Amino acid sequence: MATDEPGQDPHSPEDARLTSLNQRLRLAQQEEAARKGRPDLERSQHLVRSVGQRLLYDLVGLPFGGGLIGWLLDRWLGTAPWIMLAMLFLGFGLAVRNVMRVSKTGRD
Repeated sequence: MATDEPGQDPHSPEDARLTSLNQRLRLAQQEEAARKGRPDLERSQHLVRSVGQRLLYDLVGLPFGGGLIGWLLDRWLGTAPWIMLAMLFLGFGLAVRNVMRVSKTGRD
């Protein structure tokens, strides 16, 4: 046997322990690839739900809050309905901006 040759005869049958180890290694690699390639379903559903709720709150809450603040300012300053309308449109514009920002980045 030369110094650069492996210690095993190429014509002898492969060791059963080595075959078993190769099979277990292949199986572990396949499981790891499947685990990494598939996102956690529960976590992704939670993320979608939370982003959807945030957008709904923005689309309803910002115009409503702006309208309410505008209505109070109109009552206090006697300028009805101009400040309320301006605040309503400002709230709606902010809500649309938030929706566009989330849709570009994919999350909050």
